[in-house]
Amino acid sequence: MIILTLRTDKPESEIGIYKQATPLAYYSWHAHRQLAETINKVIEEQLHEQGLDYQNIDGIVFYKGPGSFTGLRIGASVVNSLASSLGANIVGSSGKQWIKDGIIRLQNKQNDKIIVPEYGALPNVTAQKK
Repeated sequence: MIILTLRTDKPESEIGIYKQATPLAYYSWHAHRQLAETINKVIEEQLHEQGLDYQNIDGIVFYKGPGSFTGLRIGASVVNSLASSLGANIVGSSGKQWIKDGIIRLQNKQNDKIIVPEYGALPNVTAQKK
């Protein structure tokens, strides 16, 4: 089972590729305000470095929060789309052991089907500028 892990709740985003619970690759990059522009490219590059492509992904673990509203929203959109298009199981996880807990859930055939981020607070919405 090839598992993709993704964390986008802070300026440093993280991607991992695992075979069962064994890490094949783990990469962190300063995505910050370029997350939407870089996330798909980084996923593809990390898969290709392992001789894999999207079709090899069997499961996805996403850090669902709490954290940055925009980062979580972008990351959740990407992983939900990937899981849907690939027919892969997806689980959301939190806490210090989010990867381990998520991988265990996938190995137990759990599937959240769609990840809803947990922001930890209401978004700070400002008035529209004129």
